[in-house]
Amino acid sequence: MSDNSLSHTRWNCKYHIVFIPKYRRKIVYGKDIGAILRRLCEMKDVEIIEAHAMIDHIHMLVKIPPKMSVSYFMGYLKGKSSLMIHDRHANLKYNHGNRTFWAKGYYVSTVGLNQKTIEKYIREQEAEDRLRDQMTKREYVDPFKDK
Repeated sequence: MSDNSLSHTRWNCKYHIVFIPKYRRKIVYGKDIGAILRRLCEMKDVEIIEAHAMIDHIHMLVKIPPKMSVSYFMGYLKGKSSLMIHDRHANLKYNHGNRTFWAKGYYVSTVGLNQKTIEKYIREQEAEDRLRDQMTKREYVDPFKDK
């Protein structure tokens, strides 16, 4: 176990977190958003174990110290990253009206002993989404239409 420690505490708190841009906009900025999230996590001593920016959502496997609640961390991460994204991409203010970038809420799950499974899921999520999209795009022939 890779336990960390505070003054009187040994801890190993890992969370799988998923959050989306407002209205599921497909404008997550790949490397740019990754650099912003990494920097913000470093500032709060949160370790990113695995992360992937999909076209319309973010998956993160993070290790958050027990002195910080998950809701506090997510408020900090989404709030500060939203400001930094709008500073770097000023055109968003004109396209979307305000500095709100992320949708309200997020998904969080404790990891426990499933860490390897969740890391694999985050890494392979994009390929699975592509495969699922291909399977659902069927061409139906209208039987009542003349050929």
